[in-house]
Amino acid sequence: MDWYRVFAGILLIVSVNGQSPWRWECDEGFCQKQRTTDETRNVSLSLSACRLFCSNYANLWPRPNGKMNIGHYLAKLNVNSIDVLGPAGDTPINERIRKAAARFKDVIDTKEVGGNRTSGGKSLEVKLQIRNPEILRLRLDLDEGYTLKVSETPDGRIQAIITANNYFGARHGLETLSQLIIYDDIRDEFQIVRDALIEDKPVYTYRGILLDTSRNYISVKTIKRVLEGMALSKLNTFHWHITDSHSFPYVSKSRPALSKLGAYSPRKVYTPEMIADIIEYGLVRGIRVLPEFDAPAHVGEGWQDTGFVTCFNQKPWYDYCVEPPCGQFDPTQEGLYDYLEGIYQDMIEQFSPDIFHMGGDEVSLTCWNTSSTIVQWMNETKGWGTDEEDFMRLWDVFQTKALERYEKKSGKEVPIIMWTSTLTKPEYIKRYLPSEKYIIQIWTTGTDHHVQELLDRDYRVIFSNYDALYLDCGVGGWVNDGQNWCSPYIGWQKVYSNSPKVMAGDKVHLALGAEAALWSEQVDDSTVDARLWPRAAAMAERLWAEPQETWRKAEQRMLVHRERLTKRGILAESLEPEWCMQNENNCPRLTKRGILAESLEPEWCMQNENNCPMYD
Repeated sequence: MDWYRVFAGILLIVSVNGQSPWRWECDEGFCQKQRTTDETRNVSLSLSACRLFCSNYANLWPRPNGKMNIGHYLAKLNVNSIDVLGPAGDTPINERIRKAAARFKDVIDTKEVGGNRTSGGKSLEVKLQIRNPEILRLRLDLDEGYTLKVSETPDGRIQAIITANNYFGARHGLETLSQLIIYDDIRDEFQIVRDALIEDKPVYTYRGILLDTSRNYISVKTIKRVLEGMALSKLNTFHWHITDSHSFPYVSKSRPALSKLGAYSPRKVYTPEMIADIIEYGLVRGIRVLPEFDAPAHVGEGWQDTGFVTCFNQKPWYDYCVEPPCGQFDPTQEGLYDYLEGIYQDMIEQFSPDIFHMGGDEVSLTCWNTSSTIVQWMNETKGWGTDEEDFMRLWDVFQTKALERYEKKSGKEVPIIMWTSTLTKPEYIKRYLPSEKYIIQIWTTGTDHHVQELLDRDYRVIFSNYDALYLDCGVGGWVNDGQNWCSPYIGWQKVYSNSPKVMAGDKVHLALGAEAALWSEQVDDSTVDARLWPRAAAMAERLWAEPQETWRKAEQRMLVHRERLTKRGILAESLEPEWCMQNENNCPRLTKRGILAESLEPEWCMQNENNCPMYD
């Protein structure tokens, strides 16, 4: 018999191979470290096994949002005998299931931290029962729920049945199942929960990470690590801020001059082939890749020869924009919209987005007001003045025409996301951005009165409030000395506590979810992992389950999940000494430390010397 029963903190076993001097006992929800004696050596419980049974949510992250029943048995698992079976017949998702199954086995394999595997153990058969195998893409109204049932068959195999409406729910079930498999370092073997029933689904439909790849180029390898961390945490939207005024790395088939002029180098680009690879990599992991083409501000490099941009790299920059280099579209140029149409066509063909992000962030009225061409058009052609309301009308001209070109190429209407801005103020938003079409992404504070004003006007919202979800905050400034603008550093505890339900109140039905943002002015390949993880995972549990408990109830599971991330090659920031993992409930305060050298400025500043420091 190769299964164990855990009861009252004691593991009844047949034989023990390990010689560890330590064992763990469950005491009031925490695994307590104990010295092994001759009398207890044959009933030693490993820390990984103890965690599965000692807390309300085992070692699962994010914690399930629904029914959860884990039995008191562990079975030794033969990791060389795992089969993942999808729907019978030739379904559209067969290849995706094959890739997901290969990843599932790889996730299990990386649980081993040392020693040799022992032979034998039970085989595992995973059956994916997917009701709608034809669904290949996420939608905002898609049910990502699943049911997972684990049991032992009469012939001695372990069987896991995952039932879901679509591939995305089934994939989440696989992720949960992988967390119910442990590596026992005392016995040098893999083990699986023998009996379990979990019914689970996310609270919020939009659970995202924004990554800026313009300020500093981020490699495809690093982007894939971000996607892997998202999959481990059941996040579902990779918001790709792919261009900005600093660089234009996106290779547009119809407008190739943009990346030729705008990329930091010919190697620091995203080709159609690279983009297709990232999209498929994400979909296998249950993630949509959402492109953002930010406009009418945040444009510059790459656009030099078009004649469509005003105040590009204008000095002193702080009079015209929030950071160098400045640049905004001139909405009065009719040729601009033909040009944008080609970019939109490329993005639609490549990303097939079910939603699209049009930016709309940090538009400078001063920039437009210093353009004689724009002011003359406003005065003479339109009979407008140059106060704020008139510039909002100008912005509406751009937004209306740009959206028309996007929908022309899309052939359908899709929800459009835009950032909070002057245009989303109460006096303008209903006039220019109808709530049935636009979703507003909030980057102000979570307590800003603007949040309630949007909800009162029935706008769907995505929370990216900078006081909890801007993960680039809390480092030194780069345009001046001191701290950066959104300091201090945001700990995982604050991220975990950032509740859309609390911020939205009785309008929570309008909250689609939230998104952690990593702007890359001071981030590159060497620092992405540590800035994102495990803090983004704290948001993931908040969005999946909206727990009533505080972060303290999640602390030990967070430490386990952080370790899970690192075993998958993600350089997640350390939260506490490892001693705290082995001595649960003994470390009330957290420590933080960074990993690798951090980027100090956008690479644009290196290529354009003396353009970034704040002028005296």
